[in-house]
Amino acid sequence: MAPNDSAGTDGGTRGTAAGRRKAARYIVPVAVAGVAAATIGLVPALASSGDPDLPKISAQELIEKIAASDTEQLSGTVKISTDFGLPSLGGLAESFAPGGAGGKGGSSADPQERMTELASGTHTLRVAADGPDKQRLSILDNASEYSLIRNGDQVWAYDSKSDQAYHATEDRAGKDAGKKSAHQVPEGVPTTPKALAEQVLKAAGPTTSVTVDGTAQVAGRDAYQLVVKPKQSGSTIGSVTVAVDAKNGVPLKFTLLPADGGKAVVDAGFTKVDFSKPDASSFTFTPPKGTEVTEADEAKAPHKADKGLDGLIPGAEQLGSGDQGAKDTKVIGEGWNAIAEITTPGGTGLPPKASGDVPAEAQQFLDALGDKVSGKFGSGTVFKTRLINALMTDDGKVYVGAVTKDALVQAANNAS
Repeated sequence: MAPNDSAGTDGGTRGTAAGRRKAARYIVPVAVAGVAAATIGLVPALASSGDPDLPKISAQELIEKIAASDTEQLSGTVKISTDFGLPSLGGLAESFAPGGAGGKGGSSADPQERMTELASGTHTLRVAADGPDKQRLSILDNASEYSLIRNGDQVWAYDSKSDQAYHATEDRAGKDAGKKSAHQVPEGVPTTPKALAEQVLKAAGPTTSVTVDGTAQVAGRDAYQLVVKPKQSGSTIGSVTVAVDAKNGVPLKFTLLPADGGKAVVDAGFTKVDFSKPDASSFTFTPPKGTEVTEADEAKAPHKADKGLDGLIPGAEQLGSGDQGAKDTKVIGEGWNAIAEITTPGGTGLPPKASGDVPAEAQQFLDALGDKVSGKFGSGTVFKTRLINALMTDDGKVYVGAVTKDALVQAANNAS
């Protein structure tokens, strides 16, 4: 067993985490694809065959090992399990699905629609990566498979159940010039232990405890366990544990536990992994005869891609630093207790139920999530999950963060 060993979490640590190889933070045109297929792996039910006896290592050294990892080739099988405590979407999900009652005839293969599936439940994935320009991720179902493939500037997505495909060509010249490709969408939900670890380590600061807490075996690989915990009270996050490959520094497993106990909110890790070069055929795709192909330029439905922790917590990239976010967003507090204050366009809150402006299914969903609150700020509704809570005031202010309901109300009172 490796001993407990802590490391300081000052700006130097943040700089180390932020300075990781760009190749390890793939942003693939079609949303979550790049991140998911790059250094892949998600969740858990991983068998443990005993704790390996490994050389002692400090938390700082382990963080540096993650940062220095240059592994760009792998293939394997992974699982992802997430439980944010959200109520069932019921008919709401259908009405906004591609081609559904509320949809606009989009393709069922559109990655921005399909990758959001990973935000709930348990999923088995098959992944492969060969450098920053070749990745493949497949979501396996009982009788079907959804695959997302990137090969150079070509991105394909294919849904075997509906026999529909989605195709995009990345603007490499625009990317090289630092411009956003016309086909590129915002980075999606981090779907690998490495991407998830980077998000957490970016937020590490004086408010964070980082230690090495023993060893483990993940997918047959010896690993150190890096444990990250808030020093502050009031956060909904209890701890984050990252199992790091002792040999190559690749995060193999990521587990986020809530402060109030219970099962993990996110539990992600390899079940099988091979760090040799994948077969080139893994990154080639030709639509089967009769497949309905949608080109990115022809996609009609507008999307708002999920941005992982940054999407769940507006201004999350500033957590731990206290920096200000976008023009209409400011960050209150620091570290794990940071709260983003957002001014909604027009300065209005949710429409009243009597207005009929919110569909019945959507209103039912909001009611299941929300608690009415009041204070010096006036009144509003707190929307709750097991990780992220948000207070929307009736006068159009939103306070959101990985903090308790009481912390949000206090922030709103202090700002009024």
